[in-house]
Amino acid sequence: MKKLLLAGVFVLGFAAVSFAQGPPSPEERVAALKTSLSLNDAQVAKAKVIYEAQGKSMDSLMSSANNDFPAMMPKFMKMMESTNAKIKAILTPEQQPAFQKQVDAMNERFKQMGGN
Repeated sequence: MKKLLLAGVFVLGFAAVSFAQGPPSPEERVAALKTSLSLNDAQVAKAKVIYEAQGKSMDSLMSSANNDFPAMMPKFMKMMESTNAKIKAILTPEQQPAFQKQVDAMNERFKQMGGN
């Protein structure tokens, strides 16, 4: 039990440090999903393509908004919803609830940080 608790604390600490250094890369996001949802190789490949496309769109959005975060938030939220829907579509029915739980937790953290 102590090992499980320690591992959980380590993962949370690592995630906090990683996020403080900037958003996770597509590879980091896929690795996290692979671990948390037990993705198979085909799902990993599809998720990587989805997250890479989102990364390019995000870069474009940030450039066009001149880093005006309040102005880009509605577009960012739509982009996230679209990406999450695409990821959910490649998951099995058994994996989808666990993914939704992760999305809900992320949305809650975002609200606590002052997001909409």
